[in-house]
Amino acid sequence: MNTQTNEQKGSKLLESNFSDIGVSPNILKILDRLSLTKPTPIQKQAIPVALKGTDIVGIAQTGTGKTLAFGIPIMEKLLSQNGKALILVPTRELALQVNESIRKLSINLNINTTVLIGGENIGRQFYELKRNPRLIIATPGRLIDHIGRKSIKLDQIKTLVLDEADMMLDMGFLPQIEEVLKAVPKERQTMLFSATMPIEIANLAAKHLKLPIRIEVAPQGTTAENVSQEMIVLKANDRTDYLEKIIKENEGSILIFVRTRYGVRNITKKLISNGHRATEIHSDLSQGQRKKSLDSFKSGRSRIMVATDVAARGLDVKGIELVVNYDLPDSSSDYVHRIGRTARAGRKGKAISLATPGQLKNIRAIEALIKMKFNVVEKAKLEAVYTRKRSFHSKRRRRF
Repeated sequence: MNTQTNEQKGSKLLESNFSDIGVSPNILKILDRLSLTKPTPIQKQAIPVALKGTDIVGIAQTGTGKTLAFGIPIMEKLLSQNGKALILVPTRELALQVNESIRKLSINLNINTTVLIGGENIGRQFYELKRNPRLIIATPGRLIDHIGRKSIKLDQIKTLVLDEADMMLDMGFLPQIEEVLKAVPKERQTMLFSATMPIEIANLAAKHLKLPIRIEVAPQGTTAENVSQEMIVLKANDRTDYLEKIIKENEGSILIFVRTRYGVRNITKKLISNGHRATEIHSDLSQGQRKKSLDSFKSGRSRIMVATDVAARGLDVKGIELVVNYDLPDSSSDYVHRIGRTARAGRKGKAISLATPGQLKNIRAIEALIKMKFNVVEKAKLEAVYTRKRSFHSKRRRRF
């Protein structure tokens, strides 16, 4: 796999605009109307490569402009030749967000799109597929459902995008992805975008992409530049009271991550009973309920959103000032995605994580990933608890 980095691109791209990287006049007019003049680093590097039809493996966090990095080349190709494009994403929210961005690009271009996601009326999707859309944005499960019902064929796909590939694998979608890859033509352009590069993603790229260019705009585990991070250690039973303290001390919109759906519901109820404007989002909600909750948070009607990791990626809400990890994530990489919901588009943000005394290993794993040491509040207590546990287990081994 070829590798392309910021340094290798050279200083001439530092002040480039979209016309400098090969974007056509038709698309430039739309970008100007959207007040988009300067490409982001991932756009600077990916768009020229993608316009050549080359396969890409892009490593970039959410919020870096990835959608336009593949969306612009897709529009260019659909305008210049026959065929269709398919964008595969892990969650409903991300599918709708990608569609929203793409539709802004396709204004007056006569390129119709459709979104295929679970939780929505499949009859409406049948109707839209009969209109022969040229761009399909789908989650793996619903797309496989349509393939099984023979309501869609993928034999005209010329461009395939696998967005947030690592999250799709984390969610267990590898069999569905493999099935989709069998259904699309072998002669196609494939662009794979991922926030991290685990071995499973590398294997997927090696198996299904043709001499891809690897584009990495930031090392894996890089957190947003303008986000301040705190790690607070306290007893599990004290977290709810401390959360109330955090909310009172911080103004603006707040996104709270909780590990389980039950926990999300419980905390949301407590916040509402305390007089806060709070809403929730998790996989137990219908698509309509999730959209209503997200719209409430985006509009400011709800100051607080409580969420499972369904919102760690694919949630594009402007101006989130604080992210709270009420529970530390199961995966260290999800920490990066969670706090990436704040400090977007050059703004400042804050992230506060609540850990329990037995989670030293979790904290160390996050520190190793982001290459930063937390100034852990009550760190001495945490170290003492961990040391006692190790000593206890060591004594038990010697006893037997």
